[in-house]
Amino acid sequence: SLTTNTKGTSLGRKEQEKKERKKSSKNKSKVINKMAIRTYISIITLNVNGLNAPTKRHRLAEWIQKQDPYICCLQETHFTSRDTYKLKVRGWKKIFHANGDQKKAGVAILISDKIDFKMKNILRDKEGHYIMIKGSIQEDDIRILNIYTPNIGSPQYIRQLLTTLKGQIDNNTTIVGDFNTPLTAMDRSSRQKINKETQALNEALDQMDLIDIYRTFHPKATEYTFFSSAHGTFSKIDHILGYKSNLGNFKKIEIISSIFSDHNAI
Repeated sequence: SLTTNTKGTSLGRKEQEKKERKKSSKNKSKVINKMAIRTYISIITLNVNGLNAPTKRHRLAEWIQKQDPYICCLQETHFTSRDTYKLKVRGWKKIFHANGDQKKAGVAILISDKIDFKMKNILRDKEGHYIMIKGSIQEDDIRILNIYTPNIGSPQYIRQLLTTLKGQIDNNTTIVGDFNTPLTAMDRSSRQKINKETQALNEALDQMDLIDIYRTFHPKATEYTFFSSAHGTFSKIDHILGYKSNLGNFKKIEIISSIFSDHNAI
């Protein structure tokens, strides 16, 4: 889950005190110290590996309630638009989906009733590979792009998508999801070097000033989000990307285990 700050400190304490002192000397009242409170919002992302089984939906709902994120992004719901009503989580009334017409892919974003999120608009991929919401929380603009990348040609897919959505992505944007590709050699238990396509993706991210927040916070961590039984290796193919200029707004990021999916959450 990622904890990101939405409000900076609005006024330095000294300036504030000076103003208050001037005021109080005029009306002889007490000096009241007002300090801006930094509010953080938590974002969690998980590939759920299908939600058509009722028991799976029940376990997911319990897990979300336990993790209690403000924003929860899911990939591989395997819903068609006829099935989305089945996903209900008490405390997360606002749920936005993007789905194809087959029971594969599928992404969703759930927003907690605890935050006052005002929706401006939604972009949905008609094959259910991404959804982007734009809105605001306490007057602060926020954009979340949730991606489930196809298994084949994933680095090129992401690069292409970011190019397509370039006009929609600004420094209020957090990009999350299952990218189906490690971004560095550290993202694989085998330490296998990344290929040319992934290198090109990294260059594109770099040009857009986007960073892998987990790797920035934990450059040497060997924690992973996925186990491939075919290769017998662990990898981190789920990511949260943010803007380099916002690095000071991110508080912490961690990998969280989930026992009902073949992925871990971030």
